[in-house]
Amino acid sequence: MQQEDKATALERPDGDLATSTWSRMLAGNRRFSQGEAEHPWQDAETREQLIDGQHPFATVLSCSDSRVPPEIVFDQGLGDLFTIRTAGEILDEAVVASLEFSVQALHVNLIVVMGHEHCGAVQSALKGLSLGKAEDSDSIVVRQVGASIQTARESELDSSDDYERVHVARTIENLVERSTVLREAVASGQIMIVGSRYLLTTGKVEVLSF
Repeated sequence: MQQEDKATALERPDGDLATSTWSRMLAGNRRFSQGEAEHPWQDAETREQLIDGQHPFATVLSCSDSRVPPEIVFDQGLGDLFTIRTAGEILDEAVVASLEFSVQALHVNLIVVMGHEHCGAVQSALKGLSLGKAEDSDSIVVRQVGASIQTARESELDSSDDYERVHVARTIENLVERSTVLREAVASGQIMIVGSRYLLTTGKVEVLSF
Protein backbone atom coordinates (compact mmCIF):
# COMPACT_ATOMS: atom_id res chain seq x y z
CA MET A 1 0.00 0.00 0.00
CA GLN A 2 1.53 3.28 -1.12
CA GLN A 3 1.67 5.94 1.55
CA GLU A 4 0.10 9.31 0.78
CA ASP A 5 1.93 12.52 1.52
CA LYS A 6 1.96 13.26 5.26
CA ALA A 7 0.70 16.81 4.83
CA THR A 8 -2.14 15.62 2.61
CA ALA A 9 -3.23 13.07 5.18
CA LEU A 10 -3.33 15.72 7.89
CA GLU A 11 -5.66 17.87 5.79
CA ARG A 12 -8.38 15.24 5.33
CA PRO A 13 -11.76 16.63 6.49
CA ASP A 14 -12.51 13.76 8.87
CA GLY A 15 -9.13 14.15 10.57
CA ASP A 16 -10.67 16.55 13.08
CA LEU A 17 -13.27 14.08 14.28
CA ALA A 18 -12.35 12.08 17.37
CA THR A 19 -14.36 9.06 16.24
CA SER A 20 -12.50 8.94 12.93
CA THR A 21 -9.20 9.35 14.74
CA TRP A 22 -9.96 6.46 17.08
CA SER A 23 -11.12 4.28 14.18
CA ARG A 24 -7.84 5.00 12.41
CA MET A 25 -5.87 3.94 15.47
CA LEU A 26 -7.90 0.75 15.96
CA ALA A 27 -7.43 -0.12 12.30
CA GLY A 28 -3.69 0.22 12.85
CA ASN A 29 -3.89 -2.05 15.87
CA ARG A 30 -5.73 -4.68 13.85
CA ARG A 31 -2.90 -4.62 11.30
CA PHE A 32 -0.34 -4.94 14.06
CA SER A 33 -2.11 -7.77 15.89
CA GLN A 34 -2.53 -9.70 12.63
CA GLY A 35 1.13 -9.34 11.69
CA GLU A 36 0.33 -6.97 8.82
CA ALA A 37 1.76 -3.71 10.15
CA GLU A 38 2.48 -1.10 7.48
CA HIS A 39 4.94 1.00 9.55
CA PRO A 40 3.67 4.25 7.95
CA TRP A 41 5.41 7.63 8.04
CA GLN A 42 8.80 6.32 9.10
CA ASP A 43 10.92 7.36 6.14
CA ALA A 44 13.37 10.20 5.60
CA GLU A 45 10.83 12.27 3.64
CA THR A 46 8.36 12.21 6.53
CA ARG A 47 11.09 13.11 8.99
CA GLU A 48 12.02 16.14 6.89
CA GLN A 49 8.37 17.25 6.62
CA LEU A 50 8.16 17.36 10.40
CA ILE A 51 11.28 19.42 11.07
CA ASP A 52 9.39 22.71 11.40
CA GLY A 53 6.55 21.45 13.58
CA GLN A 54 4.32 18.64 14.71
CA HIS A 55 0.62 18.00 14.19
CA PRO A 56 -0.25 14.79 16.04
CA PHE A 57 -3.88 13.67 15.72
CA ALA A 58 -4.11 11.98 19.13
CA THR A 59 -2.50 11.88 22.56
CA VAL A 60 -1.84 8.58 24.32
CA LEU A 61 -1.23 8.22 28.04
CA SER A 62 0.11 4.73 28.59
CA CYS A 63 2.30 2.64 30.85
CA SER A 64 6.07 2.90 30.50
CA ASP A 65 6.30 -0.88 30.10
CA SER A 66 8.76 -1.65 27.28
CA ARG A 67 6.30 -4.12 25.78
CA VAL A 68 3.64 -1.47 25.17
CA PRO A 69 4.94 1.23 22.77
CA PRO A 70 1.85 3.09 21.43
CA GLU A 71 3.27 3.95 18.01
CA ILE A 72 4.01 0.28 17.33
CA VAL A 73 0.83 -1.10 18.93
CA PHE A 74 -1.33 1.23 16.81
CA ASP A 75 0.92 0.98 13.72
CA GLN A 76 1.46 4.73 13.44
CA GLY A 77 4.47 6.78 12.47
CA LEU A 78 6.47 9.93 13.06
CA GLY A 79 4.30 12.87 14.06
CA ASP A 80 1.11 10.85 14.52
CA LEU A 81 0.87 10.40 18.29
CA PHE A 82 1.79 12.64 21.21
CA THR A 83 2.71 10.06 23.84
CA ILE A 84 3.09 10.34 27.60
CA ARG A 85 4.24 7.25 29.47
CA THR A 86 4.49 6.58 33.18
CA ALA A 87 4.48 3.38 35.23
CA GLY A 88 0.84 2.39 35.58
CA GLU A 89 -0.35 5.52 33.74
CA ILE A 90 0.30 7.44 36.96
CA LEU A 91 -0.85 11.06 37.04
CA ASP A 92 1.21 13.93 38.43
CA GLU A 93 1.48 17.64 37.64
CA ALA A 94 3.85 17.10 34.72
CA VAL A 95 1.61 14.47 33.13
CA VAL A 96 -1.50 16.63 33.47
CA ALA A 97 0.34 19.66 32.07
CA SER A 98 1.58 17.62 29.11
CA LEU A 99 -1.95 16.42 28.34
CA GLU A 100 -3.24 19.98 28.55
CA PHE A 101 -0.45 21.12 26.22
CA SER A 102 -1.48 18.55 23.63
CA VAL A 103 -5.02 19.96 23.64
CA GLN A 104 -4.24 23.67 23.85
CA ALA A 105 -1.13 23.92 21.69
CA LEU A 106 -1.29 20.87 19.43
CA HIS A 107 -5.09 20.73 19.09
CA VAL A 108 -5.46 16.97 19.32
CA ASN A 109 -9.08 15.81 19.32
CA LEU A 110 -8.57 12.48 21.10
CA ILE A 111 -6.87 11.35 24.30
CA VAL A 112 -6.40 7.62 24.78
CA VAL A 113 -5.62 6.27 28.25
CA MET A 114 -4.18 2.79 27.75
CA GLY A 115 -3.45 0.22 30.43
CA HIS A 116 -2.25 -3.26 29.66
CA GLU A 117 -2.36 -6.92 30.56
CA HIS A 118 0.09 -8.21 33.19
CA CYS A 119 0.85 -4.70 34.43
CA GLY A 120 3.78 -4.59 36.84
CA ALA A 121 2.40 -1.48 38.54
CA VAL A 122 -0.70 -3.44 39.55
CA GLN A 123 1.45 -6.20 41.02
CA SER A 124 3.55 -3.65 42.91
CA ALA A 125 0.41 -2.02 44.27
CA LEU A 126 -0.93 -5.40 45.39
CA LYS A 127 2.27 -6.03 47.32
CA GLY A 128 2.08 -2.57 48.82
CA LEU A 129 -1.53 -3.08 49.87
CA SER A 130 -0.58 -6.24 51.67
CA LEU A 131 1.59 -4.09 53.95
CA GLY A 132 -1.00 -1.42 54.74
CA LYS A 133 -3.41 1.14 53.30
CA ALA A 134 -2.74 2.55 49.84
CA GLU A 135 -3.14 6.16 50.97
CA ASP A 136 -0.39 5.71 53.56
CA SER A 137 2.22 4.50 51.09
CA ASP A 138 5.31 6.51 50.19
CA SER A 139 4.94 5.25 46.61
CA ILE A 140 2.74 7.22 44.20
CA VAL A 141 2.25 3.98 42.25
CA VAL A 142 0.87 2.18 45.28
CA ARG A 143 -1.30 5.16 46.22
CA GLN A 144 -2.91 5.61 42.81
CA VAL A 145 -3.06 2.03 41.55
CA GLY A 146 -3.83 0.74 45.03
CA ALA A 147 -6.85 3.04 45.22
CA SER A 148 -8.07 1.58 41.93
CA ILE A 149 -7.65 -1.94 43.28
CA GLN A 150 -9.64 -1.05 46.38
CA THR A 151 -12.39 0.45 44.22
CA ALA A 152 -12.52 -2.75 42.17
CA ARG A 153 -12.74 -4.89 45.29
CA GLU A 154 -15.62 -2.81 46.59
CA SER A 155 -17.49 -3.87 43.44
CA GLU A 156 -16.52 -7.51 44.08
CA LEU A 157 -13.97 -7.55 41.27
CA ASP A 158 -10.87 -9.46 42.25
CA SER A 159 -8.73 -10.37 39.25
CA SER A 160 -5.69 -8.58 37.86
CA ASP A 161 -7.62 -8.05 34.62
CA ASP A 162 -10.36 -6.29 36.58
CA TYR A 163 -7.87 -4.17 38.48
CA GLU A 164 -6.23 -3.04 35.23
CA ARG A 165 -9.58 -2.07 33.70
CA VAL A 166 -10.79 -0.23 36.78
CA HIS A 167 -7.48 1.63 37.03
CA VAL A 168 -7.89 2.97 33.49
CA ALA A 169 -11.42 4.16 34.34
CA ARG A 170 -10.25 5.83 37.57
CA THR A 171 -7.33 7.45 35.78
CA ILE A 172 -9.73 9.08 33.31
CA GLU A 173 -12.01 10.22 36.14
CA ASN A 174 -9.10 11.67 38.11
CA LEU A 175 -7.70 13.36 35.03
CA VAL A 176 -10.94 15.19 34.30
CA GLU A 177 -11.33 16.13 37.97
CA ARG A 178 -7.80 17.53 38.19
CA SER A 179 -7.76 19.51 34.95
CA THR A 180 -10.16 22.34 34.22
CA VAL A 181 -8.71 22.57 30.71
CA LEU A 182 -9.53 18.95 29.89
CA ARG A 183 -12.86 18.99 31.68
CA GLU A 184 -14.03 21.98 29.65
CA ALA A 185 -12.64 20.52 26.41
CA VAL A 186 -14.61 17.31 26.97
CA ALA A 187 -17.79 19.21 27.90
CA SER A 188 -17.58 21.36 24.76
CA GLY A 189 -16.92 18.40 22.47
CA GLN A 190 -13.45 19.67 21.58
CA ILE A 191 -11.89 16.36 22.61
CA MET A 192 -12.92 12.83 23.47
CA ILE A 193 -11.16 10.71 26.09
CA VAL A 194 -11.31 6.94 25.67
CA GLY A 195 -10.07 4.06 27.82
CA SER A 196 -8.33 0.99 26.49
CA ARG A 197 -6.20 -1.96 27.55
CA TYR A 198 -3.48 -3.64 25.50
CA LEU A 199 -3.37 -7.43 25.59
CA LEU A 200 0.17 -8.75 25.57
CA THR A 201 -1.08 -12.23 24.69
CA THR A 202 -2.81 -11.25 21.44
CA GLY A 203 -1.48 -7.82 20.46
CA LYS A 204 -5.03 -6.47 20.42
CA VAL A 205 -6.28 -3.31 22.13
CA GLU A 206 -9.39 -3.83 24.22
CA VAL A 207 -11.76 -0.85 24.11
CA LEU A 208 -12.98 -0.04 27.62
CA SER A 209 -14.90 3.18 27.01
CA PHE A 210 -15.88 5.18 23.94
